[in-house]
Amino acid sequence: MSTFSGDETAPFFGFLGAAAALVFSCMGAAYGTAKSGVGVASMGVMRPELVMKSIVPVVMAGVLGIYGLIIAVIISTGINPKAKSYYLFDGYAHLSSGLACGLAGLSAGMAIGIVGDAGVRYGEIFKTHSWLSFGNVNESRGSSVRVGDSSSFVQANLPEKANAQQPKLFVGMILILIFAEALALYGLIVGIILSSRAGQSRAD
Repeated sequence: MSTFSGDETAPFFGFLGAAAALVFSCMGAAYGTAKSGVGVASMGVMRPELVMKSIVPVVMAGVLGIYGLIIAVIISTGINPKAKSYYLFDGYAHLSSGLACGLAGLSAGMAIGIVGDAGVRYGEIFKTHSWLSFGNVNESRGSSVRVGDSSSFVQANLPEKANAQQPKLFVGMILILIFAEALALYGLIVGIILSSRAGQSRAD
């Protein structure tokens, strides 16, 4: 008669939760850092004095990896079948904890990357060509910007998004980044609560 109860596979789910927390959070941090970093680099060519001011999205994206690291450490230290029985309930609790933190960090990283890139990159054409004398300007998507008389013009796509080089828009971008970062914080809080439920399925 088989004595297999399923609890033998419980550590698999626990370690999977620890890996998911770290991997997904680092994926979000990497995407946010790369996406916003490209925007900072392109902006720094024309306005190098604003690089440090626009580095905020990169810093906020990097914090997401720490959230995943915290949950991964909590989960991995709670898996010790020799010291205490580890049941399927505990494995599922740790798996859900890791997924909650990891996927929340991934979504927050995507939001931070997109907002950080759009907040510092777009609008550079206006500063690059500020010395030109604009004639008729049609602000539709993909329109031509006429310079000087009607016989000569340059082809350009007018950006439609804000840029962080305007002080008022910079404050708005920071607020958006803060609320995007809060999404990962929610995942961290729920992950800690779920991981604390491990070990409460039955009395040993």
